[in-house]
Amino acid sequence: MVRAGLTTERLVRAGAELADEVGFDQVTVSALARRFEVKVASLYSHVRNSHDLKTRIALLALEELADRAADALAGRAGKDALTALANVYRDYAREHPGRYAAAQLRLDPATAAASAGVRHAQLTRAVLRGYDLTGTDQTHAVRLLGSVFHGYVGLEMGGGFDHSAPDTQETWERTLDALDALLRNWPAPS
Repeated sequence: MVRAGLTTERLVRAGAELADEVGFDQVTVSALARRFEVKVASLYSHVRNSHDLKTRIALLALEELADRAADALAGRAGKDALTALANVYRDYAREHPGRYAAAQLRLDPATAAASAGVRHAQLTRAVLRGYDLTGTDQTHAVRLLGSVFHGYVGLEMGGGFDHSAPDTQETWERTLDALDALLRNWPAPS
């Protein structure tokens, strides 16, 4: 019998908290059942399996990130918007490392199209409008920003910058300066 009060939303939020504590890869239906002190079978009326649970955590993380990004971008343009968006991703990764990892989960096309991932692309494109990038150039720039933001955060979170100077904050700021300069001087197609 399912313990009173268990809902899909409650389980997904608990799964997201668990991901932040032990890592997204360690989140399973079994681990979640232990957390609620229930039998694994009692959770299957709420989630189909561990993949379904992880997908739902990814969708939650994407939604949280999109909401934060929208709030951070309100009223900003140019470098201020670029910096605000970049800092949303970096801060979220620091505060919620498991959820941040979840947001990187590869979703099937239909789930991805219905997710807040679409809002992320729209928000990034909104930042790029301040740099007068359109069409294919805008798509290239969206991919560049995603690669830099997520690549930097991944290396930083993994300890890749722990053993050398300067401080990672200084490098982050210089990286954003360089991105701003690049976006203002976007090269013409060859």
